Amino acid sequence: MKKAFLNWSSGKDAVYALYLLQEKNEVSVEKLVTSMNSETNRISMHGLRKELLVKQAESLGLPLHIISLPGNVSMSVYNEVMQKETDLLKSEGFTHSVFGDIFLEDLREYREQQLQKAGLQAVFPLWKKDTSEYMQEFLKAGFKAITVSVNAKMLDASFCGRIIDEAFLCDLPENVDPAGENGEFHTFVFDGPNFSFPIGFRRGEIVEKVYESIGNKKEDCFTDDQKSWDTRFCYCDLLPTGAPS
Repeated sequence: MKKAFLNWSSGKDAVYALYLLQEKNEVSVEKLVTSMNSETNRISMHGLRKELLVKQAESLGLPLHIISLPGNVSMSVYNEVMQKETDLLKSEGFTHSVFGDIFLEDLREYREQQLQKAGLQAVFPLWKKDTSEYMQEFLKAGFKAITVSVNAKMLDASFCGRIIDEAFLCDLPENVDPAGENGEFHTFVFDGPNFSFPIGFRRGEIVEKVYESIGNKKEDCFTDDQKSWDTRFCYCDLLPTGAPS
């Protein structure tokens, strides 16, 4: 069986990609790989605290490999770090790298090119899925998620910190993809059929942050979320609570 690591963001696309592969039993996902901002100790774009990420991996029963990157990393440094990390994973016997991408041909091409250099193959379980149908499948399967970040250009702050459910989907503006696949929103999944326990948390404050444009920097090849050219986002801070019984 193909030994794979999954590029993990803590969000719905990565979680559902894992779920589909576990159901088909053709690819063995044996590690979650996440890049984190070393200055904030949070997942880039999602703003999720490390503590919740660790609990999520624990509930899923998979080891977690964290790649630390500075908040404002140059492309050359980024590529150098990622090359070392992929070499390490390959030395551990991994042959495939899983992504939760659905659209964006240029991003897929970039991921495949980078992995080819490292001697790894890419896997895209959700590729070209109809996002309306996908979200219905996601909810029907029993997954529970909350928005932790929204693109302020596309959605107002009221969508930040909301549970993903039928009401949320109905409230989305017509120009917003049901799964947020154009970077409109990012999520944290806190329970589901492949979780051994739900992740406890409470909502903290919602803040807006504006970033300097980073031009044409490529998206992190270890995450399943896109869009880097919009600069204003709202974040809902999730605070860890409780523990599994």
